[in-house]
Amino acid sequence: MKRKLILSSFMLIAGISYSPACTNLIVTKGASADGSNIITYAADSHQLYGFLNYMPAADYPEGAMMSVYEWDTGRYLGEIPQVRHTYAVVGNMNEHQLTIGETTYGGREYIDSTAMVDYGSLIYIALQRCRTAREAIALIDGLMQKYGYASEGESFSISDPEEVWIMDIIGKAPKYDKKGKNTNKGAVWVAKRIPDGYISGHANQSRISKIDFNDPDNCLYAADVISQARKQGIYEGSDADFSFCDVYNPLDFGTVRGCDARVWAWFNRFADGMEEYTDYAMGYNLAKRMPLYVKPTHRISVKEVADMMRDHYEGTPMDMTTDIGAGGSHSPYRWRPMEFEYEGHSYVNERAIATQQTGWWF
Repeated sequence: MKRKLILSSFMLIAGISYSPACTNLIVTKGASADGSNIITYAADSHQLYGFLNYMPAADYPEGAMMSVYEWDTGRYLGEIPQVRHTYAVVGNMNEHQLTIGETTYGGREYIDSTAMVDYGSLIYIALQRCRTAREAIALIDGLMQKYGYASEGESFSISDPEEVWIMDIIGKAPKYDKKGKNTNKGAVWVAKRIPDGYISGHANQSRISKIDFNDPDNCLYAADVISQARKQGIYEGSDADFSFCDVYNPLDFGTVRGCDARVWAWFNRFADGMEEYTDYAMGYNLAKRMPLYVKPTHRISVKEVADMMRDHYEGTPMDMTTDIGAGGSHSPYRWRPMEFEYEGHSYVNERAIATQQTGWWF
């Protein structure tokens, strides 16, 4: 019997001064109640209007070209060669159950104005052309290096019926010649497979730190991921000490309290020992970094994952139903902007997984 991959869903919110705000939660088949890989994705923007996209499988003649448009704006980016056959895609899953979600983390602002593929294009081109997560990682890398990368830092959840990977990407610092051509196009990246039996997630913060250089079964990376950092003057240490997220998306109070804290809430609900990382999640101790993945106390059901997507830090020190903004009705909802001032002091509301501002989700 074919093992199925389940998509589950619900709502999210906008980050501390971030507009492209999303959350992905991940459950591997060995950690799920029904033996399926489960991932979630919520695009949190009241300016988005979701729709269920359908791309039928198709055959193309030799020499056909594919027009590429920026996902967020619809801006035409250019043309790339089409493949002879594409797979059917519904939403963010294709006919082979390959599924891709994402969260934007910004990071160091290296944007190539001449690039021809953005993060959304990469997702949907990979879904049309790939059967497995590993194939998708290889294709995404190839497209970025050949045509340039037109987006900010991104974390992808890439899942098939057997494996789930997180892939962290950021563009290289562009160098334009006199004709306006970028001579340093492409992106650097690292991808890690989440071990079977574990759960993971990401929420607008790069989460992959150390790179396992000699473990291609579980860790893949761009060949120049470290040399680019050295060339750009943002890293001087040894290869062994290199940490992708610390170099390309450094932590600060806002990125942890507004982003990683959502992943902590997910881990805290289903894994033991997460109180050890409460001060990290609250932004008080950034040196006590939370792990990329944890082992849950029991096999998690689709319903439990859907319920988690409705979380507002209930039962934790960041519980939004009990803070001063909750009012007499104990409401966990906060409108934008997340920041506010009172008597000359600035404050910020919590950024939970759940929000009334989600544009679309799966």
